[in-house]
Amino acid sequence: MAVTSRLGTARIPVVRIGAWTTTALAAVAVLAAIGWALPADRIVAVALVSLVVAVGASLLDPMAVPLLSMLGMIVVQRVGGGVSLSLSDFVLFGATWVALALGPRPFSRPMRALLWISAFYQLTTLFTVIANPYTANVVEWCHAWMLVAGALVVGWALGRSGHASAALALLLAPCAAIAVGTLFTWLTQAARGDFGAVYLFWPYGMHKNYIGTTLAFAAAVMYARPPWLRWPRNLTRALFWLFVLAVAASQARQAYVSLAVGLVILMLRPGQGVRHSRWVLVPIVVAVVFVLTSTHEQVDSGNQFNSTYQRLSWFQDSLTVWRVAPLFGVGLRWWYTGKYFSFQPPNAELEVLSSTGVVGLTGFVVLAIGGLWVLWKVRADFGTVAFTVVLMRLVQGQLDLFWVAVSVSVPYLIAGVCVGAAALADERGDLPPSRRAKGRHHVPPPELAPPSYRPTTTMVSP
Repeated sequence: MAVTSRLGTARIPVVRIGAWTTTALAAVAVLAAIGWALPADRIVAVALVSLVVAVGASLLDPMAVPLLSMLGMIVVQRVGGGVSLSLSDFVLFGATWVALALGPRPFSRPMRALLWISAFYQLTTLFTVIANPYTANVVEWCHAWMLVAGALVVGWALGRSGHASAALALLLAPCAAIAVGTLFTWLTQAARGDFGAVYLFWPYGMHKNYIGTTLAFAAAVMYARPPWLRWPRNLTRALFWLFVLAVAASQARQAYVSLAVGLVILMLRPGQGVRHSRWVLVPIVVAVVFVLTSTHEQVDSGNQFNSTYQRLSWFQDSLTVWRVAPLFGVGLRWWYTGKYFSFQPPNAELEVLSSTGVVGLTGFVVLAIGGLWVLWKVRADFGTVAFTVVLMRLVQGQLDLFWVAVSVSVPYLIAGVCVGAAALADERGDLPPSRRAKGRHHVPPPELAPPSYRPTTTMVSP
């Protein structure tokens, strides 16, 4: 039985399931045996096994590797070997090259605009790489490009090839597991009289800010529940409240603020093809009150070591570092060089300004505002979700670290999926909800209507 894979409107013959499945399993068995027989080379053997499986899966469906990689896109566990990168970075790196090689072409106009904007930011930050030659500077320059452009390309390939619903489901499924673990941990703490923030230590360490910001993106997608995802309404509603409660348990204030902003946009923008519940006003009000109250308490306490005063101190120190090299900055990841302070600035603009100078900050403003403008112009039933999650990340970056692996790649992954799915819908001729509504009520006059609309008459002889 021949299997076919659909890319846009073209059907591409692939292989016969039985033969290729047997071949792939045999290769896996052989390489696994080699790995166990040579203990010193197990890592290499596992890598070869993964490569064989990836090739076999790609023959069955070109987007199999990027699709399955969505399960690992939120894993922040650090890899070994002296490289300060997370597992999600390596998964994204591999998926990007597969998406570039096998993904649908050509890119749509919004997708091309987003990639050019990302390239402009990388060009402006290249000056600091040249002016400050050290390894971490070069690595982080490539890393930042992968977090934005790489995530966009992977998301685009999945959305454009018709895998949008499955891709976002696989991306958010681990988020649901983290949410359950967060609530369970908070309830366990509360039973002991501890009502503080939640930090998870299994299956890997997770900071409260990571939990809050990541689950805020998931909550926004579930609240949006765009019709093209075809997710059950009751399921999305239940998962939305699960994510909201987990964000609340994390006590990450930047997550509260960003989620409140995102929900307001999703609630108010027309043309999405779905009616949103107004009950979200309750968590929005609660979140705003909590943030204002906790911040006021910290300011009034006079404690110079609480998070509010610490951030103000770091803001001043960041400006001190920027003054060393105002034009091109002192280099990416300068807090690891030992020449300056040992903290990452908890503000997006101050981090970029101190690292890349005025030139790099100009590129970042273009990346932020230009990207939002492009996403806002995408048809509302697809672009609203993309615009919202990217804006949420920028809001979070005003109150905490910005260039953090998962927190940047996830919103751009979602944006890429939405832009790709919009391009696929346009190719298929699927009208936006507003135009579909107009079409249902518009009947052309008989003389202008096509034959299928013209009324028929029956002649009756007298």
